[in-house]
Amino acid sequence: MEATLAFILGIVIFVVGLGLSIALHELGHLIPAKRFNVKVTQYMVGFGPTLFSRRRGETEYGIKAIPFGGYIRMIGMYLPRKGESEDTIRNDSTGFAQQLSRDGETLGGEVIGPEDRHRTFVGLAWYKKIVIMLSGPLMNFVLAVVFTMFALVGIGTPQLTNQNLVGSVSQCVITETGSASTTSGCTAESTPAPALAAGIQPGDRIVSINAVPVTEFSDISAVVKPLGGQTVPIVVERNGERLTLSITPVQFTRPTSAEPNAPLETSGFLGVGAYFDYVRSSPGEVTSIMWMQFSATAESIINLPHRMVDVAQTTFSGEDRDPNGPIGIVGVARFSGEIVQAEVPGFDTKEKAATILQVLASLNMALFAFNLVPLLPLDGGHVLAAVIDGVRGVFAKMRRRAAPRPFDISRLMPLTVVVFLLIASMSVMLVIADVFNPISLFG
Repeated sequence: MEATLAFILGIVIFVVGLGLSIALHELGHLIPAKRFNVKVTQYMVGFGPTLFSRRRGETEYGIKAIPFGGYIRMIGMYLPRKGESEDTIRNDSTGFAQQLSRDGETLGGEVIGPEDRHRTFVGLAWYKKIVIMLSGPLMNFVLAVVFTMFALVGIGTPQLTNQNLVGSVSQCVITETGSASTTSGCTAESTPAPALAAGIQPGDRIVSINAVPVTEFSDISAVVKPLGGQTVPIVVERNGERLTLSITPVQFTRPTSAEPNAPLETSGFLGVGAYFDYVRSSPGEVTSIMWMQFSATAESIINLPHRMVDVAQTTFSGEDRDPNGPIGIVGVARFSGEIVQAEVPGFDTKEKAATILQVLASLNMALFAFNLVPLLPLDGGHVLAAVIDGVRGVFAKMRRRAAPRPFDISRLMPLTVVVFLLIASMSVMLVIADVFNPISLFG
């Protein structure tokens, strides 16, 4: 029951983080739009039926039932249709699916009179359009930085200390495999691990084994290797005092490598785990980490169509999916649940929190990079249209001609529909794969 509640808690944390990411993305569009006096009639987080809304001034703010999207609705994102008056201004949206329709009534908007003609998006200078459309993805980038900073600078990452300090003591020896376990696999009949039997405790510092000094944790394996089955003295330091204990390392045989038919070797086993401490990164290190995250995300987006073919093949054939392959919202939500639910030795609350933060950072980096793709209905498509306007304006000025009419991005609507259908089909495929052939973090 507790494990189920922990799993649900992880999913809830992810959904809240996703909702926050979407809300701030749309806020990134909203603030400069209002700053540039564009009339914004709606700010919505989610899509589908409206759960809550309240009007403040000329803008309706609300939350919708499905928290996997959002939009702000600005007047005049598109030029009037062919045959319409120049005073025809429609209430259009930054929303992903909403842009597929040019019917103002279908969008829930109305035809607005000429008194608001000076407050349209399409009437803005090209660079102001870029600011409005880029501010949404940039908000996601800022969130990615903030989440990463909290995870790596605030909490840190567990790293093996270069010391002879004991972090954990195994409970038993699983003789069938010649390995140890701290919890699972131990029974009343199991052989206690040598370190436990000798009285070694977490936090002890190993000074020497069989009179051989130990200065680093990596020394332990080398010293113990030939001592299997022998009872030898071990000196530990505990609370500032040195204690001499007797220990009998377990002797077992194991392959020297993971290769098939690898030669075997006999080795000794104590049953102590290394001490891991949280090491905080510097802000400068985060800069390089963010660049690596962006590069990896961009590469994933470029290779996405090809990798989606692999997802489809493995899903419908029943083969295991590539753990490094594309994962949808359902899969990431499942990861979040597994992270909170996990009962893995050494994977404590701090590391779970840091991992969840890094999941949210990766999500926001993906939203940032994906929205920069210069295709409608993504934000990058509107940025490209604004750049085209700017270039055309520069050439017109050089030729001493009147400023050209803004580029009519509705002419790209057929391509927009194709892009939308591709993205929608990939999203559905990922949902199917995440449900019926999921990737698990812990096997």
